[in-house]
Amino acid sequence: MSAGTTEAAGQAVIFGLDPLWLSTAILVVSYAVLLSEKVNRTVVALLGAGVVIITGVVSQAQAFAGIDFNTIALLTGMMIIVAVTRVSGVFEFVAIWSAKRVKADPLGILIVLSVVTAVFSAFLDNLTTVLLIVPIAFLIVEKLNVSPYPFLFSQILASNIGGTATLIGDPPNILIGSATGLTFTQFLFQLGPVALFVLIVMIPIFRWLWGKEMVATPERRESIMRFREADCITDRKLLVKSLTVLVCVILGFIIGEHYHIRPGTTAMFGAAVLLLVTMIGEDDKAQAARLHEALIEVEWSALLFFMGLFVIVAGVEHAGLLNILGDALMDFTGGDPARTAYATLWLAAIVSAAVDNIPFVATMIPLVESMQAEIGGAAALEPVWWALALGACLGGNGSLIGAAANVMVSGLGERAGYPISFAAFLKIGLPLMILSIVIANIYMYLRHFA
Repeated sequence: MSAGTTEAAGQAVIFGLDPLWLSTAILVVSYAVLLSEKVNRTVVALLGAGVVIITGVVSQAQAFAGIDFNTIALLTGMMIIVAVTRVSGVFEFVAIWSAKRVKADPLGILIVLSVVTAVFSAFLDNLTTVLLIVPIAFLIVEKLNVSPYPFLFSQILASNIGGTATLIGDPPNILIGSATGLTFTQFLFQLGPVALFVLIVMIPIFRWLWGKEMVATPERRESIMRFREADCITDRKLLVKSLTVLVCVILGFIIGEHYHIRPGTTAMFGAAVLLLVTMIGEDDKAQAARLHEALIEVEWSALLFFMGLFVIVAGVEHAGLLNILGDALMDFTGGDPARTAYATLWLAAIVSAAVDNIPFVATMIPLVESMQAEIGGAAALEPVWWALALGACLGGNGSLIGAAANVMVSGLGERAGYPISFAAFLKIGLPLMILSIVIANIYMYLRHFA
């Protein structure tokens, strides 16, 4: 038993409770409430974290040690950079410019926006990307007088596929990269090819699913062609500064790997530099206003959700539950690296379709870590990490609650008067998710085990 487990057990004895059963009960109840969607997920995570500490499963020091601050810093830094950059109007520019390249053909716009979303999701993050692109899609839909649902569905699918490709594209990848030290370059070269292939496969499927209903009159298409994308750029100096810093940050992710600089540090430093260069020459009041505008765009509720979730998972980790589950998985696969990777891929996909992939991955990370010795060391375990990332990210397309981006698009749709039915999305998302996991399974075999 580890020192952390011993200490946790001693603390739980004060209440006369078994730390293993108590931490498991807290985790199960928290997941059940999250799945019900009856209570805000940030509130659930913070309440669960509080119960874990108050009941003595872990101490406050252990709880804080369980929070992955590299992940928190990476998310916060990228959110600030995007918040400052979006003021320039560059994202609207890209969307309108793309729509005009296909002569405002509705199906062409749907496919182009899907590709744009996938690319942005890889190099920003998919949650931020849908927040930027979906409102623009609504504007185009209204002008063309076509159904918004193909756009909403394709945005969800493309954001999760694109987010699979890089370290910073999807929260599960951020969690895995932070926990393992796997680098931006490794994620890009390991997961980028399969994400690109899945996207290429999806495009003709989108055409088959929605091509017949994507029809607009010449007059309505002309209304889109009259848009002047140049008018979207409201601040050219800010655009240059923002894109320069963003490119430097992405390069920093790659170069920093060789100097042991974590992505969280790079992102936060980049955010600070961007804030600095945009404030030069302004008085104190203007600087404070600019900082407030940037910070108010940060998804603080999402960050607090992560922090609460880390503490809940730290509870079951300290109590030994994850070691038990890891041993069970090893018994099932016989410790064979290939079987373990395939089992992890499909387990991650199925569970991520049923619950949000973020808490699932946060729980799985220490479980996978516990397998390292039995599976044959860090090198043998690496394909299992890629399987977990692929299963969680692509599996998020399996249902409307499978990923944070899905929930965000659903909320944006409901606010705009286009509520998405859980069953309607399931009919499309689940089969396409299974297809993408089949592709990922074949890719894993060819890349690592053939």
